[in-house]
Amino acid sequence: MSDNPKTDPSSNTQKDPDDWVSGDEPMTGAQRSYLKTLSEQAHQPDVYSEDLTKAEASKRIDELKQSLGLE
Repeated sequence: MSDNPKTDPSSNTQKDPDDWVSGDEPMTGAQRSYLKTLSEQAHQPDVYSEDLTKAEASKRIDELKQSLGLE
């Protein structure tokens, strides 16, 4: 068994957004678009904000997906 996480796909399939190296960077265009769409579908426009980080956007996307039954 190797200690290299790249050779063991189960070791890093889900990483907490708080642990992301780039989590403090601004959210990506894809996150922005998906979050906007999900917040509109969930009738929660206040969940969307232009100034979110990648980690914050990821958490909000996950929460909205769960509330919409998409997970």
